[in-house]
Amino acid sequence: MFVRLQQSRWPKLLLWVVIIAAIVAAPAVLPVFRLNLLGRFLSLAIVALGIDLIWGFTGLLSLGQGIFFALGGYAAAMYLQLNSSAGFPNGIPEFFGLYGVKQLPAFWVPFHSPLFTLVAIWLIPAVLAAVLGNLVFRNRIKGVYFSILTQAALLVFFNFFNGQQKLINGTNGLKTDVTQLFGQMVGSPEMQRGFFWFTALMVIAAWAVVRWVVRGRFGDVLIAIRDDEPRLRFAGFNPTLFKTIVFAIAGGLAGIGGALYTVQSGIVSPQYMTVPFSIEMVIWVAVGGRGTLVGAILGAVAINYAKSLVSEAMPQSWLFIQGGLFILVVTALPEGVIGWWRSDGPRNLLSRLGIARRMGTYPQLELEGQEEVQP
Repeated sequence: MFVRLQQSRWPKLLLWVVIIAAIVAAPAVLPVFRLNLLGRFLSLAIVALGIDLIWGFTGLLSLGQGIFFALGGYAAAMYLQLNSSAGFPNGIPEFFGLYGVKQLPAFWVPFHSPLFTLVAIWLIPAVLAAVLGNLVFRNRIKGVYFSILTQAALLVFFNFFNGQQKLINGTNGLKTDVTQLFGQMVGSPEMQRGFFWFTALMVIAAWAVVRWVVRGRFGDVLIAIRDDEPRLRFAGFNPTLFKTIVFAIAGGLAGIGGALYTVQSGIVSPQYMTVPFSIEMVIWVAVGGRGTLVGAILGAVAINYAKSLVSEAMPQSWLFIQGGLFILVVTALPEGVIGWWRSDGPRNLLSRLGIARRMGTYPQLELEGQEEVQP
């Protein structure tokens, strides 16, 4: 029974019905604070989808997605700062006056335009990811060396942004909750409710885009890169191009997630580029299920909500719980929760509890095999 249920489309459909119903009901059930937290976690789910694309489907474990996440956040914050600085001296954000800056730096000027900002939020991270990725992939660097390089790049960007006091307010970051958008304060409950709905729609749109990317021949090539890249090269494909494309898509998704997270958290700072935060992103996907997409969404939301609740009750205990989750996934659930369900996990669990598994007869096995072959 479990096998037929897992192979059918009803569990997936039911899961999406539950997710959408929960999103629709959240504003009526949750207080403003909890709704704001859920909006932030949904924005993190967009980042997790990108990580699942490059890690779960392509086998590229990036530990530097915080770079692209922060760039998207800074792009959104710079526009909001400029949009709300008309009353300050010289018409520039207030923090510039603290460092004696009287003229707006040149790279800030384009962010006066809302259209430029909407494009820059995802395009700048995507282009940077494509450039960095191409430099690495064309030299056939992969595996643990790729992970180390992405983490090294993360440290470089963190230290650079951390020291730019006169340009982007350095360690203090850029605040967005007291800025104005559409005539209202960004941190107001009305605006935050609107950001929640927009983030929920963006999560579904991001899932649809990634789902479209991994389907068909392009998705088959990504899986071939993950499983046996030398054979793919022998077949005449250029893995460098495919890996660069998916790394750029993941960077763009991280930028979108960073922008949405910034406007709902009220600030962006170099702390988004810290190593632990980028490692947490990987844990979300690992727990939810690599290569499942929906597992990345559920992992990001569930783990961050658990982190919030546990930190409120026992502030010092979350790191131990997070470490335990990672050990559990590595040792017992290497495919994550969703992968465990799809790989006959419930039946194996019943057998471990002492409930005998019913063995199928030969006609039944043959029938199930025919059902799997049918398109």
